[in-house]
Amino acid sequence: MTDERAVLIFAIVQTATIDPNLSMRELLEHYPGAQRALFRRYHIGGCASCGFSPDETLAGLCARNDNLDLHEVIDHILTSDAADRAMQIEPRHLADRLTNDNRINLLDIRTREEFESVKIPGAQLFTEESMQQILANWRREDLLVIYDHKEERSMDAAAYFQGHGFENVKSLRGGIDSWSAEVDPKLPRYHLE
Repeated sequence: MTDERAVLIFAIVQTATIDPNLSMRELLEHYPGAQRALFRRYHIGGCASCGFSPDETLAGLCARNDNLDLHEVIDHILTSDAADRAMQIEPRHLADRLTNDNRINLLDIRTREEFESVKIPGAQLFTEESMQQILANWRREDLLVIYDHKEERSMDAAAYFQGHGFENVKSLRGGIDSWSAEVDPKLPRYHLE
């Protein structure tokens, strides 16, 4: 991340705030990584025993969980959101990098059927078998870009690989759907039901 981008992200976090009376549904619409952030620090929202209702407010959630400091929780969500945004790569930026850099690994975490139907050239399908090969053989300092259909799961996967020592991991913003819309309109777009 460039110094300018880090300063911008810091400025956004410092000026942003979250209404404590937002429902968790509304919060997750604005901050999709909030559930991951809450689970990582407070063990909230990751399983049935620590879950929350979509209609529960953030203030209610904090009160119900040992009266967590609401301002601390909000700051953590905002900081985590800024880190998530820093972990994203724009489709156009990736296209430019692919043209000029051969040390990029593309990892597709969709289903085999989706992968066989449409994929970004040069991508590898993530499977149980490939995971061992990736962890053992891929260079940790090379750019690793992970994508799915619409970026529903790729941020979690990117965080996983970061946790395993990969130094330059990105999630393709908007997944292959945004790639198709913004970079390669010949790739068919699709909807999952």
